[in-house]
Amino acid sequence: MSSLRTTLFMGLILVASTIALAQTNTPDNPSWWNKYQYLSTHAASPNAGSSSSAAVGPNVDVSNECGPQSETYVTVNTSRPKNLAGGSNEIFRDPMRAYASFDNGASWTGVDAPLPPPLSGTNDIRFGSDPSLVFDTRGNLFYSYIVVFFGGGNGINGTELAVAKSTDGGKSFGSANFFSFSSGKDHFNDKPMITADRSLSSPLRDNIYVAWDAASGGSSGGGIRVAHSSDRGATFTVNRADDPHGPGRSIGAVPFVGPNGELYVAWNDFSANAIIVNRSFDGGNTWGTPVTVSFKSLAFDIGIPAESFRGALEYPACDADRSGDAHTGRLHCAWMDITALGTTDIFTAFSDDNGATWSARQSVTDSLGLVDRFNQWLSVDPTDGSVNVSFYDTRNDRTGSRYQTDIYFTQSADGGVNWRRPNTRVSSVSSNEHDCNGVFPCAAINYGNQQGDYSGLVSFGGVSHPIWTDSRNNLQVCGSGLRMEEVFTAAVE
Repeated sequence: MSSLRTTLFMGLILVASTIALAQTNTPDNPSWWNKYQYLSTHAASPNAGSSSSAAVGPNVDVSNECGPQSETYVTVNTSRPKNLAGGSNEIFRDPMRAYASFDNGASWTGVDAPLPPPLSGTNDIRFGSDPSLVFDTRGNLFYSYIVVFFGGGNGINGTELAVAKSTDGGKSFGSANFFSFSSGKDHFNDKPMITADRSLSSPLRDNIYVAWDAASGGSSGGGIRVAHSSDRGATFTVNRADDPHGPGRSIGAVPFVGPNGELYVAWNDFSANAIIVNRSFDGGNTWGTPVTVSFKSLAFDIGIPAESFRGALEYPACDADRSGDAHTGRLHCAWMDITALGTTDIFTAFSDDNGATWSARQSVTDSLGLVDRFNQWLSVDPTDGSVNVSFYDTRNDRTGSRYQTDIYFTQSADGGVNWRRPNTRVSSVSSNEHDCNGVFPCAAINYGNQQGDYSGLVSFGGVSHPIWTDSRNNLQVCGSGLRMEEVFTAAVE
């Protein structure tokens, strides 16, 4: 286990009296740690600001708020495809932010996701982190995140999972389920991802699944946890998807579902330095033996110039073909790795036998030399089987510093064998998260979170919607402060 993860657990019982702004490139610095750093020394901002946005050319400012938003996710209501929903972290505020669009992403509303009350008998504070969202086939929206409890002189008091539910497309969240609390003595919960069984012919249709890593701090902690619900999020049952006798050195779990209700979870095993997948054919009650998708060179994260304080995290993004076309049932995973030049690139592989064996990995990006790619996401369009990948890319930084990033997009129309080149630029203006467009250190204005640990993408009906952290307006005055980072999206056809 990394020294930093061990240190974090020991620190759960300590008071964080002085928080350093700078972040080092060391393993297992969870994305919510930046938010904790701010909120432990500052009062949370009370209001979110404006809750609507307007398109700027092909790019749309989703959040349109003061303060930094980062770590983005997006999903589509397949029963009403113009209804999109997204989420992001808010570094200066306690709750998670949820976004909804009913015009295919041209305009958005914003609302806070619910938080539980403070822990009984304490005067602690709690905040949300790590967004992911999914619609079921009935149009219910489920928003998963972690809740971190802290304060009262005890530092971090614990973490738990949250799944909030919306029945109006994301305009409001009338209920939330909070479960799997851990005080941190055994483990803390990190980076949950949610999905639903949206195959109309599946016997497990509309089951909800959440996967996350339970970072180990004790003998029974650790490992990849998967919660499943068959009652539309009212209750969840939690099982472990990895080897219960293993070291639990894993992060970045992502669940995805095949055309007949097969449940898969992939993650980064940074002890074995491999992308791993496991499968369940009974809705998450029992699990098979974990399988290696691919070994890799990068174990956990890497310091790249585009992120001045955080390391770019190693994790998989996976999906299954449910289109009914030639490659129905094919599984796809994408991840980042180091190249021979010392830069980072995005690789994919696929499986045609329910994840038992995987193809050789291949790069999906243009070969351009000293360019970094990171924070990828992958989505298979269930209407046409196209495999779509978006990622941050530094190719447009003409200074050679690799500071400036754009969102790029690529697609495979033949089941992941060949990829569209040249890749498509999605962002119309580059972002600079290294020196924040001339204000250095960046921590002075964005508190060091940069893009966060991942970005999102969803594809449906031949249209893809990448969503990302964008700093083009980060020095723009907003209320009594600055905009810092915004959430942006665009439709790609």
